[in-house]
Amino acid sequence: MTTATMEDVHALLRRQSLVSELSERQFARLADLAELVEFESGEIIHREGDECSQLFLVVRGHVAIEMAGNHEVLRVETVVPGGEFGWTAMLLGAGRYFQARALDEVQVLAFDAPGLRQMCDSDPAFGYALMRRLLVVVAGRLQSTRLQVVDMISTPAKRAGV
Repeated sequence: MTTATMEDVHALLRRQSLVSELSERQFARLADLAELVEFESGEIIHREGDECSQLFLVVRGHVAIEMAGNHEVLRVETVVPGGEFGWTAMLLGAGRYFQARALDEVQVLAFDAPGLRQMCDSDPAFGYALMRRLLVVVAGRLQSTRLQVVDMISTPAKRAGV
């Protein structure tokens, strides 16, 4: 884990599109909830069903979002820098729906979800903007999962368009 100063966190967060519509006050509150965390290539960041208390924003590297099948792990999506994962942390009492694994050296900003939920409650404009962005992530993940399932159940001829 990297020891980062608040200035480091602010500088990394400032470059992310997630904050493009935030006021300076909202940005400062969000930055206070962030911690810079690093993962090694191949490291499991979290598994399906794990307790979740952090939302992640990828700063560097690539994260595989995976689901366990009967005999294999299927990659649903790859999260690139600027992308978010761990959205289930925003739901009270929900475990992780997917596994997340570092594909290379990964650096993320990890946000305290209880603090984020409190910020959403106290600042509805911020809450609406964050939830709207996370809904895009959820919809994309749903579409990626759907395509994986369709691919798994299609015969080779159907996949080839025959």
